[in-house]
Amino acid sequence: MTTLYHAPMSRSSSVLALIDELGADIEVRTVSIRRADGTGAPDAANPHPEGRVPYLVDGDEHLRERGAIILYLTDKFPEAKLAPKVGEPGRGAYLTWLSYYQGIMEPVFIMTMLDQVTPESTKAYGSFDDMIAALDAALQKGPYLLGEQFSAADLLCSSPFHWMSHMIPDNPRIQDWVKRCGERPSVAKVAAAEMAGMAEA
Repeated sequence: MTTLYHAPMSRSSSVLALIDELGADIEVRTVSIRRADGTGAPDAANPHPEGRVPYLVDGDEHLRERGAIILYLTDKFPEAKLAPKVGEPGRGAYLTWLSYYQGIMEPVFIMTMLDQVTPESTKAYGSFDDMIAALDAALQKGPYLLGEQFSAADLLCSSPFHWMSHMIPDNPRIQDWVKRCGERPSVAKVAAAEMAGMAEA
């Protein structure tokens, strides 16, 4: 049995939406995590070495980091057509966007949000505006990052804008893309369920 360790309203929410998109039979185990505001705590039931989420266990395979998990799952369930297969056109762009999110987008988002951008960090990762320009350049070729076809790269790269909507730039192309991705039934369902869970807590 493939198992995802998940905490609501966290990085793993986009993986939960991906599982829905894939139509995959994956067990989801909800665990607690330490939150940025100091609440919560690591969960002994979570096998992640650092007590974080998402964490995927598939037999002897243990994966962490969303880019790796998303690549693994879209390769495991190719019939969902959420990623180009090896050898298909667009495979390189797909891998690039998964890596770009992990290596550039998330650090830039966090440093910008915390007002911790420095000349050194900008040299290393580029600016927030640079990141937006990269997304905009890709979206000029189609409604999604790979062109006409929605992929798991869109799910991942649009995810921070859904939780930090104040950081959506004044760029109609980006705004439309974020809205389009957020209206996917899978994304909307996960967001609604987690917001409802918060209201009940």
